[in-house]
Amino acid sequence: MSLTFLKDRSFIRELLVIAIPISFQQLINASLNMIDVIMVGQLGETSIAAMGLSNQVFFVLILILFGATSGMAIFTAQFWGKHEIEPIRKVLGMSLLLSTAVAFIFTLAATLMPERVLGFYTKDAEVISLGSSYLRIVGFSYIPVAIATSYIAVLRSIQLIRLTVVATITALIFKTILGYGLIFGIAGLPALGVRGAAIGTASGWTLELVLLLILIYTQKTPLAANPLTFFSFDMPFFLRVFTTAMPAVANELFWSLGITTYNAIYAHLGTDSIAAINVNATIEELGFVVFIGLGNACAVMVGNRIGAGRKDEAYEIVRRVIILGVAFALAVGLIIILLREVVVGLYDLSPSGENNVRWLLLVMASTLWIRMFNFSTFIGALRAGGDTRFALLMEICSIWLIGVPAAYIGAFVLHLPVYLVYLMVMLEELAKAFVSSWRFRSRKWIHDLVNN
Repeated sequence: MSLTFLKDRSFIRELLVIAIPISFQQLINASLNMIDVIMVGQLGETSIAAMGLSNQVFFVLILILFGATSGMAIFTAQFWGKHEIEPIRKVLGMSLLLSTAVAFIFTLAATLMPERVLGFYTKDAEVISLGSSYLRIVGFSYIPVAIATSYIAVLRSIQLIRLTVVATITALIFKTILGYGLIFGIAGLPALGVRGAAIGTASGWTLELVLLLILIYTQKTPLAANPLTFFSFDMPFFLRVFTTAMPAVANELFWSLGITTYNAIYAHLGTDSIAAINVNATIEELGFVVFIGLGNACAVMVGNRIGAGRKDEAYEIVRRVIILGVAFALAVGLIIILLREVVVGLYDLSPSGENNVRWLLLVMASTLWIRMFNFSTFIGALRAGGDTRFALLMEICSIWLIGVPAAYIGAFVLHLPVYLVYLMVMLEELAKAFVSSWRFRSRKWIHDLVNN
């Protein structure tokens, strides 16, 4: 394994310029999400479970939006490599239309029938009641989130990342401060508990969109055009982008449904189990901060290289990012293992809940390097290279033929504790690693979508 690329200053500089702002943005997001869970965690395991399960709806939505916007960002990154601006604006218009339509459906579900939605995960009446009050409020922010996600994906693909960092971090800080005041009744605000967290979240995501639009137009970015021009694409162009992006959307849909099925299985093991899963998820999100930056930076650099006709460079970039990512993942995993007791002490959990968290963190930290390898090849290579159909097939098979059956068998046949069920789910990551490694080395994932 050659590490001579570490002396390539131009590569390191370009990677860090893209990765650091994204990682910093993700760090603030993950940190404040953890603070949210800690704050709500002072209200007990039921409140943690209610907010965690309610956020499963947002989780599914955000992954579908990620699929749509990242699928289309394949084109914007390659068009940026060719220095063509008008097609980028048209792709943004398509992304806005699709994302808003999806978010509208989720808004209706969250605001009109939250009890039915939460009933998929749990039969605990108190959890459903608390979660429904949260969903009814947060649901109104889904459309602003969809619009912001479309802009953020395009801004990243054309390497204007700092704008997204400023808008997102400002919104997250505002959301956390307002949520804190409304959860506990600070500074004369009413103490609303879980509903206070929902108001803070909805207000923060709406503010993010407002700030993004202000920055885009005041900074005169390539997206600072008459919005009507975004929708001037013709049918051949629409179909060209749509046929590549749709497998990415389907990919995230099936994957998110698989993850939410896991959480439904965990929830049926007990409120203490799903509360522990939610605590583990916040630490996992924090631990994955560096890798989100590396993976997305890799995707942008690969897309730019393919658009410029430099396919060998695109392959080499992914190889280098895989090596860096796996090394970082091993280090981060070790840190998480060493800090398990500190994490457990942050939450008001039952003895069984504390035990679950300890073991979940151990399993998560020990397998983090495999997930980083998969993230690098999946986001940085397959999707960035336009190999969305193969990625879709691999994702569906791994999660639905391996992961979900393993979780079901572990929970309902073997009656294992939640951390061992979680370990069985990791079998799908292991299988995916073998397949994605073979596909990466084959170079069949490299598709030039803008020069044909």
